[in-house]
Amino acid sequence: MNQIAARIASWPRPEIANGTIEALKWLALVLMIGDHINKYLLNDTVAWLYDAGRLTMPLFVFVLAYNLARPGALESGAYRRTMIRLAVFGALASPAFLALGGLVNGWWPLNILFTLFVLTATLRLLEMGRPQGYLAAGLAFALGGSLVEFWWPALAFGVAIWIYTKQPSVPALILAFVSCAALGYINGNQWALASILILLVAPFVALPCPRLRWFFYAFYPAHLTLIWLARIPLRQAGYLFFT
Repeated sequence: MNQIAARIASWPRPEIANGTIEALKWLALVLMIGDHINKYLLNDTVAWLYDAGRLTMPLFVFVLAYNLARPGALESGAYRRTMIRLAVFGALASPAFLALGGLVNGWWPLNILFTLFVLTATLRLLEMGRPQGYLAAGLAFALGGSLVEFWWPALAFGVAIWIYTKQPSVPALILAFVSCAALGYINGNQWALASILILLVAPFVALPCPRLRWFFYAFYPAHLTLIWLARIPLRQAGYLFFT
Protein backbone atom coordinates (compact mmCIF):
# COMPACT_ATOMS: atom_id res chain seq x y z
CA MET A 1 0.00 0.00 0.00
CA ASN A 2 2.84 2.39 0.83
CA GLN A 3 4.43 1.66 -2.54
CA ILE A 4 1.15 2.44 -4.32
CA ALA A 5 0.78 5.70 -2.38
CA ALA A 6 4.35 6.69 -3.17
CA ARG A 7 3.86 5.92 -6.85
CA ILE A 8 0.66 7.99 -7.05
CA ALA A 9 2.37 10.88 -5.22
CA SER A 10 5.07 10.83 -7.89
CA TRP A 11 2.59 11.18 -10.72
CA PRO A 12 2.73 14.51 -12.61
CA ARG A 13 0.00 17.07 -12.17
CA PRO A 14 -3.04 16.11 -14.30
CA GLU A 15 -3.08 18.07 -17.55
CA ILE A 16 -6.29 18.52 -19.55
CA ALA A 17 -6.39 20.55 -22.76
CA ASN A 18 -8.15 23.89 -22.41
CA GLY A 19 -10.53 22.97 -25.21
CA THR A 20 -11.46 19.77 -23.41
CA ILE A 21 -12.15 21.71 -20.21
CA GLU A 22 -14.54 23.92 -22.19
CA ALA A 23 -16.15 20.84 -23.73
CA LEU A 24 -16.80 19.45 -20.24
CA LYS A 25 -18.64 22.68 -19.42
CA TRP A 26 -20.77 22.35 -22.54
CA LEU A 27 -21.59 18.75 -21.71
CA ALA A 28 -22.59 19.74 -18.18
CA LEU A 29 -24.72 22.59 -19.55
CA VAL A 30 -26.63 20.33 -21.96
CA LEU A 31 -27.28 17.80 -19.20
CA MET A 32 -28.43 20.60 -16.90
CA ILE A 33 -30.92 21.91 -19.46
CA GLY A 34 -32.43 18.45 -19.88
CA ASP A 35 -32.62 17.96 -16.13
CA HIS A 36 -34.33 21.31 -15.55
CA ILE A 37 -36.83 20.83 -18.36
CA ASN A 38 -37.69 17.45 -16.88
CA LYS A 39 -37.95 18.85 -13.35
CA TYR A 40 -39.86 22.06 -13.97
CA LEU A 41 -41.86 21.37 -17.14
CA LEU A 42 -42.31 17.59 -17.22
CA ASN A 43 -42.86 16.92 -13.50
CA ASP A 44 -39.82 14.60 -13.31
CA THR A 45 -41.55 12.06 -15.55
CA VAL A 46 -38.54 11.30 -17.78
CA ALA A 47 -36.25 9.10 -15.71
CA TRP A 48 -33.29 9.12 -18.10
CA LEU A 49 -33.18 12.93 -18.12
CA TYR A 50 -33.04 12.92 -14.33
CA ASP A 51 -30.30 10.28 -14.28
CA ALA A 52 -28.21 12.08 -16.89
CA GLY A 53 -28.63 15.30 -14.97
CA ARG A 54 -26.82 13.81 -11.96
CA LEU A 55 -23.56 14.23 -13.87
CA THR A 56 -23.99 18.00 -14.18
CA MET A 57 -22.80 19.15 -10.78
CA PRO A 58 -19.70 16.93 -10.57
CA LEU A 59 -18.60 18.11 -14.01
CA PHE A 60 -19.01 21.80 -13.18
CA VAL A 61 -17.32 21.32 -9.80
CA PHE A 62 -14.42 19.50 -11.44
CA VAL A 63 -13.87 22.29 -13.98
CA LEU A 64 -13.93 24.96 -11.27
CA ALA A 65 -11.60 23.10 -8.91
CA TYR A 66 -9.22 22.17 -11.73
CA ASN A 67 -8.98 25.76 -12.95
CA LEU A 68 -8.45 27.16 -9.45
CA ALA A 69 -5.65 24.64 -8.86
CA ARG A 70 -3.67 25.99 -11.81
CA PRO A 71 -0.30 27.50 -10.87
CA GLY A 72 -0.58 31.23 -10.23
CA ALA A 73 -4.35 31.26 -9.70
CA LEU A 74 -4.02 33.05 -6.37
CA GLU A 75 -1.57 35.64 -7.61
CA SER A 76 -3.67 36.39 -10.69
CA GLY A 77 -6.78 37.08 -8.60
CA ALA A 78 -8.70 34.13 -10.05
CA TYR A 79 -10.36 33.30 -6.72
CA ARG A 80 -11.62 36.83 -6.18
CA ARG A 81 -12.93 37.24 -9.74
CA THR A 82 -14.66 33.88 -9.62
CA MET A 83 -16.34 34.59 -6.28
CA ILE A 84 -17.65 37.95 -7.48
CA ARG A 85 -19.09 36.46 -10.66
CA LEU A 86 -20.68 33.53 -8.84
CA ALA A 87 -22.23 35.82 -6.22
CA VAL A 88 -23.61 38.23 -8.83
CA PHE A 89 -25.07 35.62 -11.17
CA GLY A 90 -26.23 33.44 -8.29
CA ALA A 91 -28.21 36.42 -7.01
CA LEU A 92 -29.59 37.11 -10.49
CA ALA A 93 -30.74 33.49 -10.75
CA SER A 94 -32.43 33.51 -7.36
CA PRO A 95 -35.80 35.11 -8.31
CA ALA A 96 -36.52 32.49 -10.99
CA PHE A 97 -35.00 29.70 -8.88
CA LEU A 98 -37.30 30.58 -5.99
CA ALA A 99 -40.34 31.10 -8.24
CA LEU A 100 -39.93 27.66 -9.80
CA GLY A 101 -40.47 26.18 -6.33
CA GLY A 102 -39.62 22.81 -4.87
CA LEU A 103 -37.59 24.38 -2.06
CA VAL A 104 -37.89 23.95 1.70
CA ASN A 105 -39.65 26.95 3.28
CA GLY A 106 -39.58 28.59 -0.14
CA TRP A 107 -35.82 29.34 -0.16
CA TRP A 108 -33.59 26.42 0.90
CA PRO A 109 -31.17 25.34 -0.46
CA LEU A 110 -29.50 28.15 -2.38
CA ASN A 111 -28.84 27.51 -6.07
CA ILE A 112 -25.81 25.77 -7.54
CA LEU A 113 -23.89 28.98 -8.22
CA PHE A 114 -23.76 29.54 -4.47
CA THR A 115 -22.47 25.98 -4.08
CA LEU A 116 -19.62 26.93 -6.39
CA PHE A 117 -19.19 30.19 -4.50
CA VAL A 118 -18.77 28.37 -1.17
CA LEU A 119 -16.35 25.94 -2.79
CA THR A 120 -14.27 28.79 -4.19
CA ALA A 121 -14.20 30.56 -0.83
CA THR A 122 -13.16 27.33 0.90
CA LEU A 123 -10.35 26.71 -1.58
CA ARG A 124 -9.17 30.31 -1.30
CA LEU A 125 -8.88 29.93 2.45
CA LEU A 126 -7.04 26.62 2.09
CA GLU A 127 -4.66 28.32 -0.33
CA MET A 128 -3.57 30.62 2.50
CA GLY A 129 -1.71 27.63 3.96
CA ARG A 130 -1.84 28.88 7.54
CA PRO A 131 -3.68 27.54 10.61
CA GLN A 132 -6.14 30.43 10.58
CA GLY A 133 -6.81 29.78 6.90
CA TYR A 134 -7.52 26.10 7.53
CA LEU A 135 -9.83 26.99 10.40
CA ALA A 136 -11.72 29.53 8.32
CA ALA A 137 -11.94 27.04 5.45
CA GLY A 138 -13.45 24.48 7.81
CA LEU A 139 -16.04 26.99 8.99
CA ALA A 140 -16.90 28.00 5.42
CA PHE A 141 -17.21 24.35 4.44
CA ALA A 142 -19.40 23.45 7.44
CA LEU A 143 -21.71 26.46 7.36
CA GLY A 144 -21.82 26.98 3.61
CA GLY A 145 -22.45 23.32 2.94
CA SER A 146 -25.62 23.48 5.00
CA LEU A 147 -27.07 26.26 2.85
CA VAL A 148 -26.42 25.23 -0.76
CA GLU A 149 -27.49 22.60 -3.27
CA PHE A 150 -25.82 19.19 -2.96
CA TRP A 151 -24.52 20.10 0.48
CA TRP A 152 -21.15 18.94 1.79
CA PRO A 153 -20.55 16.09 -0.73
CA ALA A 154 -20.35 18.64 -3.55
CA LEU A 155 -17.85 20.75 -1.62
CA ALA A 156 -15.80 17.71 -0.58
CA PHE A 157 -15.63 16.53 -4.19
CA GLY A 158 -14.32 19.93 -5.25
CA VAL A 159 -11.75 20.04 -2.46
CA ALA A 160 -10.56 16.54 -3.41
CA ILE A 161 -10.16 17.48 -7.09
CA TRP A 162 -8.31 20.68 -6.15
CA ILE A 163 -5.92 18.82 -3.85
CA TYR A 164 -5.31 16.02 -6.34
CA THR A 165 -4.70 18.46 -9.20
CA LYS A 166 -2.08 20.25 -7.13
CA GLN A 167 -0.46 17.05 -5.85
CA PRO A 168 -1.75 13.57 -6.74
CA SER A 169 -2.32 11.43 -3.64
CA VAL A 170 -4.28 8.41 -2.45
CA PRO A 171 -6.31 10.36 0.18
CA ALA A 172 -7.44 12.85 -2.47
CA LEU A 173 -8.52 10.02 -4.77
CA ILE A 174 -10.44 8.33 -1.96
CA LEU A 175 -12.11 11.58 -0.92
CA ALA A 176 -13.16 12.29 -4.52
CA PHE A 177 -14.74 8.86 -4.93
CA VAL A 178 -16.40 8.77 -1.50
CA SER A 179 -17.85 12.27 -1.80
CA CYS A 180 -19.16 11.55 -5.30
CA ALA A 181 -20.71 8.32 -4.06
CA ALA A 182 -22.24 10.22 -1.12
CA LEU A 183 -24.26 12.21 -3.62
CA GLY A 184 -26.37 9.08 -3.96
CA TYR A 185 -28.01 10.01 -0.65
CA ILE A 186 -29.15 13.30 -2.20
CA ASN A 187 -29.85 12.08 -5.74
CA GLY A 188 -31.45 8.75 -4.93
CA ASN A 189 -29.07 6.95 -7.30
CA GLN A 190 -25.38 6.65 -8.11
CA TRP A 191 -25.36 8.18 -11.57
CA ALA A 192 -23.03 10.94 -10.35
CA LEU A 193 -20.26 8.33 -10.36
CA ALA A 194 -20.53 8.15 -14.16
CA SER A 195 -18.93 11.60 -14.26
CA ILE A 196 -15.71 10.06 -12.93
CA LEU A 197 -15.46 7.88 -16.04
CA ILE A 198 -15.69 10.99 -18.22
CA LEU A 199 -13.07 12.77 -16.13
CA LEU A 200 -10.69 9.81 -16.38
CA VAL A 201 -10.86 9.98 -20.18
CA ALA A 202 -10.59 13.80 -20.39
CA PRO A 203 -6.74 14.02 -20.10
CA PHE A 204 -6.39 11.81 -23.16
CA VAL A 205 -8.68 13.86 -25.41
CA ALA A 206 -7.84 17.25 -26.92
CA LEU A 207 -10.97 18.96 -28.21
CA PRO A 208 -10.89 22.28 -30.13
CA CYS A 209 -13.55 24.08 -28.09
CA PRO A 210 -13.22 27.87 -27.71
CA ARG A 211 -13.64 29.62 -24.37
CA LEU A 212 -16.66 31.85 -23.79
CA ARG A 213 -15.67 33.84 -20.71
CA TRP A 214 -19.05 35.06 -19.42
CA PHE A 215 -21.46 32.75 -21.23
CA PHE A 216 -21.84 30.02 -18.62
CA TYR A 217 -22.31 32.47 -15.78
CA ALA A 218 -25.02 34.38 -17.63
CA PHE A 219 -26.72 31.31 -19.04
CA TYR A 220 -27.73 29.95 -15.64
CA PRO A 221 -30.08 32.78 -14.58
CA ALA A 222 -31.22 33.27 -18.19
CA HIS A 223 -32.34 29.70 -18.74
CA LEU A 224 -34.09 29.48 -15.36
CA THR A 225 -35.98 32.66 -16.17
CA LEU A 226 -37.02 31.31 -19.59
CA ILE A 227 -38.21 28.04 -18.04
CA TRP A 228 -40.20 29.97 -15.43
CA LEU A 229 -41.80 32.19 -18.09
CA ALA A 230 -42.62 29.14 -20.22
CA ARG A 231 -44.18 27.35 -17.28
CA ILE A 232 -46.67 30.14 -16.55
CA PRO A 233 -48.76 29.78 -19.76
CA LEU A 234 -48.37 25.99 -19.72
CA ARG A 235 -49.72 25.86 -16.22
CA GLN A 236 -52.58 28.21 -17.06
CA ALA A 237 -53.45 26.03 -20.05
CA GLY A 238 -53.59 22.98 -17.82
CA TYR A 239 -50.56 21.19 -19.22
CA LEU A 240 -48.77 21.25 -15.89
CA PHE A 241 -50.14 19.86 -12.68
CA PHE A 242 -48.30 21.11 -9.64
CA THR A 243 -49.36 20.77 -6.07
